[in-house]
This record gives sequence, C-alpha cells and structure tokens, in this order.
Amino acid sequence: MAHRFRSIALLRRSCYQLLFDNYTHSGRRMEAFWVLTAILSVIALFFESSAHTLFPHTPNIMQFFGLIELGFTAIFTVEYVLRIFATPSKERYPLSFFGLVDLLTILPLYILWLFPSLVSTGDMVVLIRLMRILRVLRVLKLLRYMNEAGVLWRSMMRARHKLTLFFGFVAIILCLFGGLMFAIEGGRDGFTSLGTSVYWAVVTLTTVGYGDITPHTPLGRVLASILILLGYSIIAVPTGILTAYMSQELQKGREQRSCRHCHHIGHELDARFCDHCGTQLPTLRSQLIDKKPNNRMQNERIDD
Repeated sequence: MAHRFRSIALLRRSCYQLLFDNYTHSGRRMEAFWVLTAILSVIALFFESSAHTLFPHTPNIMQFFGLIELGFTAIFTVEYVLRIFATPSKERYPLSFFGLVDLLTILPLYILWLFPSLVSTGDMVVLIRLMRILRVLRVLKLLRYMNEAGVLWRSMMRARHKLTLFFGFVAIILCLFGGLMFAIEGGRDGFTSLGTSVYWAVVTLTTVGYGDITPHTPLGRVLASILILLGYSIIAVPTGILTAYMSQELQKGREQRSCRHCHHIGHELDARFCDHCGTQLPTLRSQLIDKKPNNRMQNERIDD
C-alpha cells in the first residue's frame, strides 16, 4: 500500500514538473506544446466562424471543424484534469484565474452535449453563440507562459490606488463636459440625453472621434476643442505611473538574481549565466523558494 502511494506521489510530481515548472527541459517542451495548441485552437475558431464564406462549395465543412473542436476540447480536458491532479492544494487551482479560464474553454462543448435541445431551440441562439465564443478565452492561456505578464500584473496591483484616483478624476471630467455639452447644444444634433452626451465626451477625450455626434454651436465646438487637448495630456498619466512601477519590479527581479558562486547580483530576469564569473545561475523560482521556507514547504507537500 505504501509503495502504491509512493508511486502516485511520484506521478503527481512528474505531472507538476511538466505542467507548472517551465524551468526544466521537459517543462519548456510542454509549455511550447500548450502555447501551440492554444494558438491553433483560436485560429481554428476564426476559420470556423467564416467557414461558409471561405469554403462555400464544401458541404461538410462544419462537421470537419466540429471534429477539430472535439480534439482540442479533449486535449484541454486532459490538461485540466492533470492540473487538478498535480496541484498540492486541490481547491486552489480550480478557483484561480487560469483554472477558471481552463474550465470555461472546455465547458461549451459539454453543455451542448448534455443539453442537445438547446441547438434546436431558436430562442437559445444567443446563448449558443455566447458559449461558442467562450472558446476565444483560450488565448488567455498564453498569459500563463508570459513571465513579463506577471511583472505587469504586480505593477498594476501596486499602482491600483493611483490608477483608481486617476480614473475617478477622468470620470468627473467626462460627466462635467457631458453635462455642459447637453446644456449648450440643447438636446439637438445628437445630444438627446445626458448619457449620450457623456458617450460623446468619452469618444472625444480618448481622441477616437467617431463623428456620429458633433457639436454645431460655437461654444460647443470650443468645449470640444478643450476636451480634445485634455485627452492628449491625460492619456500619458497612467502610462507614466505604470512605467515607474514596472521599472521598480524589474529592478527588484534583478536584485533577486544572485550568483551562488561569486554572489554577484543585478542579472537580467532571463539570464542563465553570471555576467561576472560565468557560473550557471539558479532559476528565479528556486531562489524565491529558498528565501521563503513556507513556500518550500507548500511545494514539498506534493510528496505527502
């Protein structure tokens, strides 16, 4: 019995290294496989959405794409089950961001199988399209393998208070200019409600300018010009905030990459060898585990 549990623990560790540890050779190979599979599944989805236009003389083209979707769903289902099996904390992965993404991308086909009456019901067309379009979420799987995405996310979390204050200020400007434009134009030339006027302010402040609603009074045009100039100056603010925090995150990552031979620090996040003595560098993940005993114990639970 003990030997059996030991074999299961070894299998879980192997699955964990394949699916979660992209610093090993096998992990990088598996990472490339999942990236390629996610990209191909999204490309197939786009071809499927325009199949009748691209292949008008092929009557069974939808059946062909159905088989392709069946194959991708089977692959991603196996991935989802293996990730749950390999994760030390069984409830952590299914409730995580990527766990929910993995689940939502395989659900549509199973729902249509379990409830085939939905396909024949005309009132459920919108629901069916929504479930099929959920497959586009597979492109979010690529974020799992982008290390720089973690830097961006941590920077956004650290800057969230400043960004919230900034967007709150922008919302005040939009409501103010929208209300002024509604009062100036007097409900004419498309400014028929306060909500429509705020929509115009959003389009103008972001310098998109659809042109579906335009002011015709001289004062309204002056107000629109001021809002356009404000848009150019405001857009740079969140960019500067995020850039500052991203620089701090990148610098923090460089300080954590230290050589165990000469103790030199300041290496790039993707560096493999010390630029001072040439010794192979440990991975950033392994250094973080060494510095945090609680994290090391969490990862070692897989052997229990």
